[in-house]
Amino acid sequence: MNLMMLLEMAAGGFGDRVAVGSLNDGLTVKQIFDNAGAAAERFRNANVENVAMIDITSPSLPICLFGASWAGLPFVPLNYRLTDQELNALLERISPSIALMQPDTKERISNTLEVNSFTRDDLITSIDPEIEISTDWNMDGEDTAILLFTSGTTGEPKAAVLRQRHLVSYILGSVEFMSAGEEEAALISVPPYHIAGIAATLSNLYAGRRVVQLPEFDAEKWIELVRSESITSAMVVPTMLSRIVDHLVSEGPDSQGLPTLRALSYGGGKMPQPTIETALELLPDTNFVNAYGLTETSSTVALLGPEEHREAFSSSDELVRKRISSVGKPLPTIEVSIRDEGGNELPVDESGEIWVRGEQVSGEYKGSQLTLTEDGWFPTHDGGWLDSGGYLFVTGRIDDVIVKGGQNISPGEIEEVLLQHNAVADAAAIGVPDQQWGEKIVATIVLHPEQEVAEEELKSYAKEQLRSNRTPDEIVFLNELPYNETGKLLRRVLKEKLVALGDGSTI
Repeated sequence: MNLMMLLEMAAGGFGDRVAVGSLNDGLTVKQIFDNAGAAAERFRNANVENVAMIDITSPSLPICLFGASWAGLPFVPLNYRLTDQELNALLERISPSIALMQPDTKERISNTLEVNSFTRDDLITSIDPEIEISTDWNMDGEDTAILLFTSGTTGEPKAAVLRQRHLVSYILGSVEFMSAGEEEAALISVPPYHIAGIAATLSNLYAGRRVVQLPEFDAEKWIELVRSESITSAMVVPTMLSRIVDHLVSEGPDSQGLPTLRALSYGGGKMPQPTIETALELLPDTNFVNAYGLTETSSTVALLGPEEHREAFSSSDELVRKRISSVGKPLPTIEVSIRDEGGNELPVDESGEIWVRGEQVSGEYKGSQLTLTEDGWFPTHDGGWLDSGGYLFVTGRIDDVIVKGGQNISPGEIEEVLLQHNAVADAAAIGVPDQQWGEKIVATIVLHPEQEVAEEELKSYAKEQLRSNRTPDEIVFLNELPYNETGKLLRRVLKEKLVALGDGSTI
């Protein structure tokens, strides 16, 4: 199993379709295939161990991705927004390497590192159509396809190992070959070093769907691209959707909407229920999908589909309506189990740690022991529970749990309630050190423009729906919450900021 098998099938089945870019000047599937072959030769001749990409998303992404697999080398997309020190530290861990980067990035790289550089212009070449390119890639599914560094929000980034079989298994198990019509186009606005960007590139190419890329997300530009490129599907993170919704609302009753957008998937963080409900109202003809997955699971392991969104949105049954804030049910190829701290399975509706198992699940980090259990389960370090219908609810990272008076309290439970208040645009609950309780609950709140609400009113609102020990002890109003570029809330950064407001032990 090799990713090149997917590209070879696509080139043979619909090689003349535009794979990436605009219909007028985009690269076809066959051009991606040919350029990947030329790139593979460059990578092999460089005598390196890894192929890195330190750049914004562009047509170079699929060429590098497939070219690396063709050459039998791991593909390692790196975060170009890192500081020079952080970037050089990661490059040192994957040297010797050949890396796609622009001249201004090259200036940031230490001369002591074994890094050969090339640019986008070097990668996309004019290929003689008469030249036969040999399909000489290795089909060993155990070969490393991709190394993806985690965001490192709680420590040094780890390099998740995704082998060829993991990614191919994910695509074959979730995407139907050549299932997209020639008129279909997908908009990708997540960066190349995010597993969602990799998965979207692979799945859309295999389905035969043209990809349009937005390197730097901006809600207005995103909406313009959907309209000008007749985008039929897209994937966003929750913070992106919030901004898109706000922009559509600001257009008022004369808004032309997004008439071509048939499907919109979201994931990568907790979606505020008011945001998705507003989106459903604004875009009634769009199919919404909530996708939950991790880097270590080769992307999606659970889905809340379009009909489940509509059913939950319109239902008067409290149990069914609550499912709009779930991540849906596991994929047919994935098993999910909720476990306690001892690894024992918990019953329905009881919170614990989410464990997953399936062929696409890696659970492996470079230089570390395999984190899978003997029987193949991967502890995700995400908290959650399964309801009686098999719907999975994710409460957040286990490490983010607030321990107040010896009791574990999920921040997600508190945030979900606060986000229901009509004045609240965003919310995060954080545990900060407290002499009496060990930790106390501080809710950080971002209000909607031109909205005001008193701290005591929000506390009373939360207390009506939460047990008293889960009610915020303090509320701090901020202009914005800290997120990374992939929509992940940086709780560590937020906690440091809150502690800094006080004497180091409390606020």
